Amino acid sequence: MNTNNISALALAYIGDAIFELFVRHKVITATPMSVNMLHKTAASYVNADTQSKMYHALSAIATDEELAVLKRGRNAKSFTKPKNKNVSSYRHATGVEALFGYLYLNGDTIRLEYLFEVCANCVNGSEATGQNGEHNKGG
Repeated sequence: MNTNNISALALAYIGDAIFELFVRHKVITATPMSVNMLHKTAASYVNADTQSKMYHALSAIATDEELAVLKRGRNAKSFTKPKNKNVSSYRHATGVEALFGYLYLNGDTIRLEYLFEVCANCVNGSEATGQNGEHNKGG
């Protein structure tokens, strides 16, 4: 599949689902909690402000190809208006989702898992260290 021919918004569409799956897997395997708490915990990952932080963390370690996809997603013209969020955060979130869609459609599961952990560190307040051998920038 040539993912370069898929629009950034279509990549973000599938990427949103993939990102949500990673989040749900992480919260359900972390510690036992009620479904209500699972939802609240997942919401801390899946919101425009947090995903904007993720965008910046990913930009710092992205390969040139990944950075291009992040920017394509960020610059995509969506007809959806963000609810109670600024447009910049919303666009950064779209960039993150586009990257997850791109990597998923290219079958790069290992890179997806690594980048999700970088994103998870943004939620936990940790900084992305970029230390993961072959899965770092350029790997």
